[in-house]
Amino acid sequence: MNQGIDLPASMRVIERGWLSANSIVFVDATAAIVVDSGYDTHKQQTLSLIAQALAGRKLDWLVNTHCHSDHMGGNAALQRAYGCRTSIPVGEAPLIRAWDETSLMLGPAGQTAERFEVSDAIAAGDVLRMGGIDWEAIHAPGHDMHALMFYSPAHRILISGDALWENGFGVIFPELYGDHTAFDATQQTLERIAALRIDTVIPGHGAPFHDVAGALDRANGRLGYYRKDVTRLARHCLKVILTFALLDKQRIKLAVLADYLQANTLYGDLNERYLGLERQALADYLVSDLEKAGAIAREDGTIVPRIAA
Repeated sequence: MNQGIDLPASMRVIERGWLSANSIVFVDATAAIVVDSGYDTHKQQTLSLIAQALAGRKLDWLVNTHCHSDHMGGNAALQRAYGCRTSIPVGEAPLIRAWDETSLMLGPAGQTAERFEVSDAIAAGDVLRMGGIDWEAIHAPGHDMHALMFYSPAHRILISGDALWENGFGVIFPELYGDHTAFDATQQTLERIAALRIDTVIPGHGAPFHDVAGALDRANGRLGYYRKDVTRLARHCLKVILTFALLDKQRIKLAVLADYLQANTLYGDLNERYLGLERQALADYLVSDLEKAGAIAREDGTIVPRIAA
């Protein structure tokens, strides 16, 4: 759970791997609350982990940092199990209520999530009382232009979602799809984090960490690298999305990979915009690069993941 990080007694972190985002659980005398719920195919694991963390308590409130599939994929299951209030960033409420699978990056990326009900929305500047602690909602655009972070000034803890990891941040999808304010928005988010007094960051993926300055340096370096050539971001995005699919499916036959990429339009869209490869050449490129990076392996005519789901 908390990986040796000293946190308030009312909160704990469930580190999930890379297919499902981390979940943060708050329990005090007044309420039990969860921030982020993981991916759809992990929902039974989510229910088990949350039940264990709640130790018999009823879940009162579910909060999302943003509404990508790996953060909200367990929402519907938790709603069925507990009837909990569910709050999401205000900018994403219309997309969730309409269940716009294209804007939610589901259909195009070949990802799944079960539709859920929105109780209310959270805006930047709102203060959430979780675990007996006040958390300020902070706008964190870039990876997701509607995303929020949650910051406790009293405990100097930042729940950063995918705005800052120990070694980077989430893919800046909006920039790839024509929102050319997204690089600047990412920069502003990093500057916003740098201006806070933070001892501990709880990221959306990976273990909580203390070296905020080092993480910001690495994130700014990565952002600068992408700014110099947006094609670098496109290549990174394609490899991330294929790795995610492989973590979900566990294996894909090499013989059908090019057809799989064609069927899920994100790959074709980004290839057409930035790479210009033939369909099979795109599949070959992604397999070769991911294999060299140690993220996947070939087994009996298939590709399989080499990192933890």
